[in-house]
Amino acid sequence: MPAQHSKRQPLHSQTMRKKAPEIDALKLGADWDSEDLVKPWVLVEASYGKSMPCSMHLDRLRQKVEEGVWSHGGAPAFHYFTGINDGVMQGTEAMRYSLLFRDLSSFAAEAHFRGGHFDGMVLIPAEDKDAPGYLAAAARLMDYPAILVPAGTMEAGPELGRGQGAMTLEKVGTIDSMLRRGEIERDEYEWLREVSCPNFGTCAFMGTAETMQVMAEALGLALPTSACVPASRRLILELARQAGAQIVRNIEVGLRTRDVLSWESFENALMLHAAIAGSTNALLHMPVIAREAGFKLTLEDFDRIHRRTPWLANVRPSGFHPTTAFWYAGGAQYLIRELRGQLHMDALTVTGKTLGENLEALEKHAFFERVVRYLAESNLDVADVLRPASKPMGKGGAVSILHGNLAPEGAVVKHSAVVKAMWKLRGRAKPVEGQEGALRAIFRNEVHPGDILIIRYEGPRRGCPEQFYVTEAIASNRQLNESVALVTDGRFSGASRGPAIGHVSPEAMAGGPVAVVEEDDLIEIDIPRRALNVVGVDGKEVGVERATGILKQRLQKWKPMEWDVPPGILSVYSELATSAADGGYFRRTFAPPR
Repeated sequence: MPAQHSKRQPLHSQTMRKKAPEIDALKLGADWDSEDLVKPWVLVEASYGKSMPCSMHLDRLRQKVEEGVWSHGGAPAFHYFTGINDGVMQGTEAMRYSLLFRDLSSFAAEAHFRGGHFDGMVLIPAEDKDAPGYLAAAARLMDYPAILVPAGTMEAGPELGRGQGAMTLEKVGTIDSMLRRGEIERDEYEWLREVSCPNFGTCAFMGTAETMQVMAEALGLALPTSACVPASRRLILELARQAGAQIVRNIEVGLRTRDVLSWESFENALMLHAAIAGSTNALLHMPVIAREAGFKLTLEDFDRIHRRTPWLANVRPSGFHPTTAFWYAGGAQYLIRELRGQLHMDALTVTGKTLGENLEALEKHAFFERVVRYLAESNLDVADVLRPASKPMGKGGAVSILHGNLAPEGAVVKHSAVVKAMWKLRGRAKPVEGQEGALRAIFRNEVHPGDILIIRYEGPRRGCPEQFYVTEAIASNRQLNESVALVTDGRFSGASRGPAIGHVSPEAMAGGPVAVVEEDDLIEIDIPRRALNVVGVDGKEVGVERATGILKQRLQKWKPMEWDVPPGILSVYSELATSAADGGYFRRTFAPPR
């Protein structure tokens, strides 16, 4: 039986109209008619802007959402708060503003909703931080209905060659490293770079933006089939219009976000994260969203779910194909069908139906048989892109949580992007402060096979920037990519691959052990045992227990690195940021879990 939802409450907008007579005058001045004043009011919030390809088409989606709202008796009002692009900021000091923007987009949506006295909202995110920010806002405002409309995915570029598949944005770092090493001509490099983003939509690999689209659909807050839908296809406009119509229905029947977000729905999202080998950034975002919904979601929950969920999506960066192929093969709903014996299929969704009922409706209307026809354009079969649960890409999900004297609160590795020969490593530490120092060391051949590269002072208190260029410099180097691991208190791009361990907590700025690792300390990585430890000093093994004591002694003399933080929002975030293990959010601004 479908889960029960709340009874309809009096419209919040109508209660507020009685308190503030100016509201009616201002709404009429914004082109509403008198009859619109008594309709359900719907906020349409989008991260629309013409500064990047993932957001430039959102105004079309906004128009379709508004059509759906108007046609079903609601009154929409549009606000936007444009995101910032990780690709544009990549490898620069600007990247320190990236993670905090998740919380800013959440605050903007909350303020727009509260300030406008709305009865429900449709949220249209684009960039990596917009979707988790909007989901957090929906959870914070969970006594009202909300629907998320994904921005969809852009098409892939032409074939890259060397058996590497189509050119997509995450390959720009690869070809940049190849250019620096003289392995590619500049003319070829410039052409490939220019064709990596052929049209609008989010990047055509399972990065953070695409990962959060899939997780929103699994949570039940996005319409079925909407995650990763190709942005250039007409269907994305139809789905936007359906979302506008659905939000009015949900207001009328009293279906609130509180009714959709349950512990079971969060577990469903984590299972799909494992199945797609999703971005490690989701481990920063989902605990924050769950916290707003009143649940304590930990890194151990990710590890528990991944251990028992198969990795099914042969999609970049862990796999081979772009995310357009993922959707044509059946997308998130294919994974739900394959994992229905494991998922909570009775979890309620924004359609008013359960996850299982949505799937039954798609099967009844032959969705899977019809959408797969698009794969014929690429001469692919479904099994090339999405594996059946009986023949997975891997049996233990995609992510592992490591603990030890180097990461007492935990660290994250996407083991699906690591060759199994590197799941157990022991090497000499080469600590550097910051991404620029790491890149200098790599390109000056100061990082040698067998080294464990440590990048510290890059955690949330310094903005928690991505270390994408470093991971690509290692992964694309034949001498280093099968012997050098990266360990950092920073984070990674959803495009990152290779033996990269991030979110080391506590971070260096907070006095975590990573702050006092010295040159030639021995580091042991053991993914099967979920362990990350310093086990030796000066290249000589001393054991975990003694090494732990040495780290404690060093910390007694440690002083935090001085950082001339720029004034403004980054200085506020630097002061209030929580540990990466908790999501790196603005402390004191998010609700405690119940």
